[in-house]
Amino acid sequence: MDNILIIVIVAIVALAIGAAIAFVINNTLLKSRAEDIVKKAEDEAKVIFEKKNLEAREKYNKYKSEFETQVNQRNQKLLQSEQRAKQREEQLARQQSELQRAKQSADQSREALDKQKQAVEEQRRELDKVILRQQEQLETISGLSAAEAKEQLINSLKDEARTNAMSYVNDIMEEAKMNANKEAKKIVIQTIQRVASEAAIENSVTVFNIDSDEVKGRIIGREGRNIRALEAATGVEIIVDDTPEAIVLSSFDPVRREIARLSLHQLVTDGRIHPARIEEVVAKVKKQVEEEIVETGRRTTIDLGVHGLHADLIRLIGKMKYRSSYGQNLLQHARETANLCAVMASELGLNSKKAKRAGLLHDIGKVSDEEPELPHAILGMKIAEKYKEKPEICNAIGAHHDEIEMETLLAPIVQACDAISGARPGARREIVEAYIKRLNDLEKLPLSYPGVIKTYAIQAGRELRVIVGADKIDDKQTETLSAEIAKKIQDEMTYPGQVKITVIRETRAVSFAK
Repeated sequence: MDNILIIVIVAIVALAIGAAIAFVINNTLLKSRAEDIVKKAEDEAKVIFEKKNLEAREKYNKYKSEFETQVNQRNQKLLQSEQRAKQREEQLARQQSELQRAKQSADQSREALDKQKQAVEEQRRELDKVILRQQEQLETISGLSAAEAKEQLINSLKDEARTNAMSYVNDIMEEAKMNANKEAKKIVIQTIQRVASEAAIENSVTVFNIDSDEVKGRIIGREGRNIRALEAATGVEIIVDDTPEAIVLSSFDPVRREIARLSLHQLVTDGRIHPARIEEVVAKVKKQVEEEIVETGRRTTIDLGVHGLHADLIRLIGKMKYRSSYGQNLLQHARETANLCAVMASELGLNSKKAKRAGLLHDIGKVSDEEPELPHAILGMKIAEKYKEKPEICNAIGAHHDEIEMETLLAPIVQACDAISGARPGARREIVEAYIKRLNDLEKLPLSYPGVIKTYAIQAGRELRVIVGADKIDDKQTETLSAEIAKKIQDEMTYPGQVKITVIRETRAVSFAK
């Protein structure tokens, strides 16, 4: 047991000694290796230092050479600048010396000029003395002073110049008048020749053709109720006589005749003819005619190349189709005037588009919906102003019958072209215009009475039908109203023969089954 213990102790001691020896050996080896690494690092550092030092020297030499090059270039530029400055100084010195010499020369010239002025002044004084002596001699010889002789000479020259001038002015004025009349006639004739015109004849009746007398009887209706309903709805007198296959529609208003004609056409085509159907068809046809009026106005503006008009102005232009001026169709007259204005403005070097626009709109006052008591030219001007037309257009419209002063050259052109269009043979008939005006006045007169809804002048103005509201006037008041209207027409209007006043009062009860 003790041997084992001794062996263990010896083994432990041996292990400790071996470990110590191993540690000493390892430490020695590590130290030698570290010295090798340090030496190697020092060698590499020397190599790197030498390399960087060499590169730094090379860069230094390079920058030094570049700097020396730049310094040399700047020195050369400085030398060149100094040379240019010296040249400029020399040039300025030369200019200064030349200016000084010029100043000296100018001073010498001024002295010489002063001497010449003095000599001229002395000569002028001598000449004045000579002239004064001669004037005194002339005054002594003629017996007149110089002022009197001068005045006589001036007066004689004035009279002669005035006579020559008046003769010259008269010759120029006569020549100008002849040329102006000649040119004006030439322009008017060329304008008329370039615009085609046609005579328009307006009638106050329209013939409606039918297939047979059976249709005529259906149009008349039982005890004439259909005809009465048609006349009340359209304001047109319907004449049914022995003329075969024809019914005559009589009214001074072309719009009413057209509405009656189209309504009859639809009723005959449909076959259903009774008062309720008649009123329905007439209402539809009125709407169609209104649409056709707008379309006519639109086509007219497109044909003439007049753009940018207000929709209400286009409608008024379309209404001209159904109006006449002294028997001449108003739309045809407006188109013709517009074309004449455009041609004449072109001949005179003015704006042809403005002239055409003014010519087209010059009579819109005749188709106004309001129809106040104003001349149609003034009314048309106010309508144009309302829809923002240009001032020169409005002035041309208002001045074409001299109601206002003309402010631009467009106004006399429109006036002249309006006269050209209306004055040509066959264009107008004064009697028809007066007749239509009388019928218009006849229809307007009863509208001032309370309860009056509509009025129609029929039978060429020999009968006036007045439709009143059943809820506003009773049967007894209708008789009084008829007498009052007759007396007012008799007192205020001039007319041939007699006028029959018929007051119509209807009571209707309308209900709907739903």
